[in-house]
Amino acid sequence: MRLHYHLLDVFSDRQFGGNQLAVFPDPPRDLPAKTMQQIAKELNLSETTFVFPPADPAADFRLRIFTPAAELPMAGHPTVGTAYLLARLGALGRIAEATTIVFQEGIGPIAVTVRADERGEPRDVWMEQPIPQFLGIYQDRASIAAMLSLTVSDLQDGAPIQVLSGGLPFLFIVLNSLGAVQKIRLRLDLWAERLAGTPAANIFATTTETVCEDSTVHSRMFAPALGISEDPATGSASGPLGAYLLKNGLAPSGDMVSEQGFEIGRPSFIQIRVRRNGDDFSHVAIGGRCAYVGNGTLVIA
Repeated sequence: MRLHYHLLDVFSDRQFGGNQLAVFPDPPRDLPAKTMQQIAKELNLSETTFVFPPADPAADFRLRIFTPAAELPMAGHPTVGTAYLLARLGALGRIAEATTIVFQEGIGPIAVTVRADERGEPRDVWMEQPIPQFLGIYQDRASIAAMLSLTVSDLQDGAPIQVLSGGLPFLFIVLNSLGAVQKIRLRLDLWAERLAGTPAANIFATTTETVCEDSTVHSRMFAPALGISEDPATGSASGPLGAYLLKNGLAPSGDMVSEQGFEIGRPSFIQIRVRRNGDDFSHVAIGGRCAYVGNGTLVIA
């Protein structure tokens, strides 16, 4: 069995930045989930996607997303990158200015809009995300700081350590400086003792002190349970991040940029758009650019 795939760098406008993604745009419809998981582990990227015809008549494609260790119900950079690739391959038809499609994902339908440049080529992609849920707050700030190899004084005063989920839960931790974020060293022993197997297993640390002037926050994400030691760009966390920042008065408006991946040599920039209706959130979306890297074929014996 020969399976053709494409490689992309997502949330970057140039190769070798952003978050790597492998996309299999036309796998056999009966490809077993076990084989998809093995392929994702073999490629060893943050995520690998497989595109199928939808079972939901309201969707245009069904998208299955795998990390090296698990299948995800949704994810940001795989959704954005797959839409970009399908547009590049002509699977979405001609993109006059913007084309919206719907992916059937594990959590349900996800609307994605591909915007074109003046040549009609895909330029950037925006993903609508579920309104995030604000879940548990962790009061033991000392233990969380120790897990990051930091001290309590590195944590931002008044910013709750809280789990949010827009389909995939993350524990959001705000630090008070860029230096604090840069010196994080996740202690896997303390992570396994305190957070493994809980909704807080995926760690998202951020600060309002940034490398780039146009960025709103500087971020890092760690997901040992998913086989991801550190993620260069985390779209599924970025929508909830925007809601968290806005609710806690840490962002001046609902339009933000999260820079991520700098510490591992893959600079990424995620656009975030959050809108409120009174105290409630009414709209959450993330977007960005993609760079095409190449393609290849796997031969499955």
